Amino acid sequence: MSNITSGKAPLDKLFGKTMEELTELILEQNLPKFTAKQIADWLYKKGITSVDEMTNISKKNRELIAEKFEVGLQAYTKVQKSVDGTKKYLFPIRGGKFIETAMIPDKERVTVCVSSQVGCKMDCMFCLTGKQGFNGQLTAGEIVNQIRMIDEHVEVTNIVYMGMGEPFDNLDEVLKSIEILTSDWGYGMSPHRITVSTIGMIPSLKRFLNESNCNLALSLHTPFDSEREKLMPLQKAFPIQKIIDELRTFDFGRQRKLSFEYIVFGGMNDTPAHLKEILRLLNGLRCRLNLIRFHTIQGVDLPATDENRLQDFKDRLNKKGILTTIRASRGKDIYAACGLLSTKEIKMKES
Repeated sequence: MSNITSGKAPLDKLFGKTMEELTELILEQNLPKFTAKQIADWLYKKGITSVDEMTNISKKNRELIAEKFEVGLQAYTKVQKSVDGTKKYLFPIRGGKFIETAMIPDKERVTVCVSSQVGCKMDCMFCLTGKQGFNGQLTAGEIVNQIRMIDEHVEVTNIVYMGMGEPFDNLDEVLKSIEILTSDWGYGMSPHRITVSTIGMIPSLKRFLNESNCNLALSLHTPFDSEREKLMPLQKAFPIQKIIDELRTFDFGRQRKLSFEYIVFGGMNDTPAHLKEILRLLNGLRCRLNLIRFHTIQGVDLPATDENRLQDFKDRLNKKGILTTIRASRGKDIYAACGLLSTKEIKMKES
């Protein structure tokens, strides 16, 4: 019988707690401090799904833990597979909403693109997630659950926080999830295999750079203030020049990567004037510019990428000394772009 139908309060979830949090709750139960390390090992290294599977903890202590806690994993409800191998997973979240997780295979790499919020506050012009509005923050457990519960979880080599939501608008939980992913007691991943994408909230940017060693991807999309403000309203609060100035004060070292994401709208942000301003803005920064094809989205009045202009734009940027690549379009046949699948699912529920 579920806790809801039996009238009991829902159990707290163990999955998604840091070592500090596990230690605190174990001490509150008057259990030995080392039990926290045992639980973390079962959760993040051995991949158990129930407290009863933690067999190096005494049965009595397991029963004490199970009275108040559950592992708390959440299975996906839908998965779609593209002809190119990309898969889009749909996870149910409170309030009848959904979050999306993409798995992108590429030779020896398996990259997972995770969401950090339910919907988004930023209302970027080109993104369907923002059209859903903001419906809540994801916990660290709900973020890491997206990696743990996909079919390919043991094969994952890289993680990108580029799914639904603005990671820097949920930075506490994002940093906790990174701690779980990179700590020796957690999944033990290298932080240099994790990239967090942001549109540029400067206070959170400073925290992220100082409190993690993960890669940073910054959404640029145009170097001009007025254009960027139309595409991304947060530009008004955090102008791109101030963001760049902040980045110039930080030493990224040799392993930590800085990249800029640039969705190309054919004939709109790929002109010689844009190229010249990009060169001025990024001059001297050790970074990469990722050009992204824009495919027409219903209800979004922006021009699709012109392939010839895109290739020429990339070549000109490279010749001027800006390392520039074009990101391969993946999973177009399964709504793999951010917000498309969950928006479709919500509309189906409402119809």
